[in-house]
Amino acid sequence: MVRLRLAPTVAAVLAGAVALAGCGGGTTKTTTVSTPQLGKSGTETQASQQLGFPGFATKNTTRVGGADPVADAAAVARAVYPGGAPGTQPTAVALVAASDWRSGLAASVLMSRPLNAPVLLADGDNLPQASSDALGALAPTGATELGGAQVIRVGTAPAPAGRRSTSLAGSDPYTLAAAIDRLASALAGKPSRAVVVVSAEDPAYAMPAAAWAAKSGDPILFVRRNEIPGATYAALQTHEKPHIYVLGPVATVSRGVERALRSVGSVTRIQGADPVGNAIAFARFSDGTFGWGVVDPGHGLVFANAARPLDAAAAAPLSASGTYGPLLLMTDAATLPVPLGQYLLDIQPGYQRDPVRGVYNHGWLIGDASAISLPVQSRIDSLLEISQVKAGH
Repeated sequence: MVRLRLAPTVAAVLAGAVALAGCGGGTTKTTTVSTPQLGKSGTETQASQQLGFPGFATKNTTRVGGADPVADAAAVARAVYPGGAPGTQPTAVALVAASDWRSGLAASVLMSRPLNAPVLLADGDNLPQASSDALGALAPTGATELGGAQVIRVGTAPAPAGRRSTSLAGSDPYTLAAAIDRLASALAGKPSRAVVVVSAEDPAYAMPAAAWAAKSGDPILFVRRNEIPGATYAALQTHEKPHIYVLGPVATVSRGVERALRSVGSVTRIQGADPVGNAIAFARFSDGTFGWGVVDPGHGLVFANAARPLDAAAAAPLSASGTYGPLLLMTDAATLPVPLGQYLLDIQPGYQRDPVRGVYNHGWLIGDASAISLPVQSRIDSLLEISQVKAGH
């Protein structure tokens, strides 16, 4: 057991729910990550495909092509923190059990300032090979705010051997999300003025909150359809009458819960009739400094499949760096939903004289072809492309 010295405000938060450890281990399970091959020559068969085109990248899209969220999280973390130059390593990473999508979504807030910690995923007591390799390559330097800890173990995630770690504990998703919220508040120096409340029972409606939490530092707390768990209610009270944004329709978070939430803060509901429409509604939404407000061209966008909820946590660092941007969803790998296609048309860039003077959209696609097919990627690419607009149109 290694005792780490913590900054006073953070130490107070960690006193009950956080235990510190300097070692850990467990066997590893191999997770295959298929990547484009560098150094292919023009004389080699299928050189363009092996270089990664069009499956890895098109002119307006880049794919993180993992077969599962474990691989996707590892690849995203490496994309955001490539290493090899000053400032290109994280101070810490959040290690989350892959068995609990709620913990992954809640932990996304740790990617916000000041910690900027990406999420990696664990499998029970094991650190899968993709996560182990990514952790080694990332080589987190240690967060001074956490007394030098390199890994934040969330819930039941194991302690990686040879890394200084600190743990966030909770007996259920609600208490664990509250513990993550307390840490985020301590790191920021005060509770956030806004909180996103989502269903703990309908992951597809909750997924878009991860991108916003990573970008903004606004935490994610969970409710049941007809109940506010005690841990969630107590966590909301610590924010002192916050602006509460309920993400999802009444089928996921009831009117009764919405009314009850008004006793601890103002409440605004952001909703769509299905997961696709719900994500689009959140992407469009704006309320002062809260919300993406993506209703015009010139943005980053992240696309994922609603059937893989932990991909939202894996992809969250892409919404908090680079081109930034909201998470958009599809429910069928082989089909671009009509509302999503229409939304992309609404924000498609245009130019009249010179495209060099225009603005551009870029899309990150999360998952392999079983999550988003190549034809759908091609369609998204075409809808992101800047196009000529004739005067008077």
